[in-house]
Amino acid sequence: MAVAHWSRWGRRGEKVVRRVLPRSFLGRSLLIVLIPLLVTQSIALELFYGNYLNVVSRRLSDGVVGELALTMDMLARHPQDSAWILARARERTQLDITLRRHAHLTGRSSVGVLGPMDEDLAHSIDLTFHVDCHIDWNADAQSVRVQIPFGDDVLEVIAPRKRLDVGPIWLFVVWAVGSSLLLFMIAGLFTRNQVRAIRRLAEAAEAFGMGRDLGPIHPEGAQEVRKAAVAFNRMQARVVRFVAQRTAVLAGVSHDLRTPLTRLRLTLAMFPTEGTLRSADLKPDIDDMVADIEEMERLIGSYLSFARGEGAEEPVATDLKVLVDEVAQATARAGGTVINVHAEKPCIVMVRPDALRRVLTNLADNARRHGGRMAFSLKPLSRHVEITVDDDGPGIPAFQRQRVFRAYDSGEGGGLAGGNGLGLTIARDIMHAHGGTIRLRHSALGGLRVVLTLPL
Repeated sequence: MAVAHWSRWGRRGEKVVRRVLPRSFLGRSLLIVLIPLLVTQSIALELFYGNYLNVVSRRLSDGVVGELALTMDMLARHPQDSAWILARARERTQLDITLRRHAHLTGRSSVGVLGPMDEDLAHSIDLTFHVDCHIDWNADAQSVRVQIPFGDDVLEVIAPRKRLDVGPIWLFVVWAVGSSLLLFMIAGLFTRNQVRAIRRLAEAAEAFGMGRDLGPIHPEGAQEVRKAAVAFNRMQARVVRFVAQRTAVLAGVSHDLRTPLTRLRLTLAMFPTEGTLRSADLKPDIDDMVADIEEMERLIGSYLSFARGEGAEEPVATDLKVLVDEVAQATARAGGTVINVHAEKPCIVMVRPDALRRVLTNLADNARRHGGRMAFSLKPLSRHVEITVDDDGPGIPAFQRQRVFRAYDSGEGGGLAGGNGLGLTIARDIMHAHGGTIRLRHSALGGLRVVLTLPL
């Protein structure tokens, strides 16, 4: 019950805090800057006003009162030399001291001075002389008027204000407030620049989500914001490429299915509708229709494989040497000629084994169709591992090596996955999903070299 009670109060307190706190990131960032700044300045003001100012004020008051006490002691000891004593006191202490004979205290003590100086002076006089006195801080802007009873007389002192006042406290307050405002404005400018970068990233993400491609955004702001902008640009490019590829594949499938469907329609239209037919006469037409249906199944299967991807498979630690050996053996059983498999030692990497096996199998089938002989190589490096597939086929010209990665654009070397132009596209998507790359080079066997790079 107690836990539920405190939990309920905690939720209420959280709601109150949410109502008080600014909702924008800029407002909360400025609040994070402002609160420590105010706390720091408040502590500095308290340390100055509560310690340093009090100590200095007491010492100044004790110094002036001590000089007055010494003068009054000398006047009491040598009353006949009072004129000389007062003259020397004025000269040495910078205090205008006058002894008024048979006088009484006049006026009233004035208070209201900013700071502890008035209280410290009155307290010091009370401890030293144990008499009531009048202190007028407003008699003159540059001095303080003090009246102290001295027997039947009154000792009137005009003390320079600078001997009792530490200095204008408002200067320190203005400095503290002004410096805080200046620092807060500077922090606000910097924070606004950072928030502007985040706001632009949010606007770009919102626009891209609504289907408006504004192009890559310029990375700016802090390092983390720049990384987020770069990651967004990469994500945007991948999504655009993904949509373009799927659109192209769908258009290609629709175009390629039209031809066998037209042939099937023509074949069915030419079938006789009357008389007796022999099965031997229909066998060529039926074989053609079966071939057209198989072609359509192959096209639809390749598209489904491309659209499905390999995202459902979880990465596991896989020995790439064993995987390459298995693909090489399967290729040899399928009729390919594997002249070399170079893998010196086991290489354990976190990959999706079925997806990577599909890439290697497609590359091996492509090499078997266009060449005949092939070689596999596995080379672990410092930060990544390279898998190389070489063949002795016709290869792909350098100016077409980027073009063949487009869906349904297999170039001279032909595509993978049955020659429909999706094989290299599927292989590139799988390698990118692993954080790796796929590159085409000239092979030492005279054909094409495919270099797969996977991060360790």
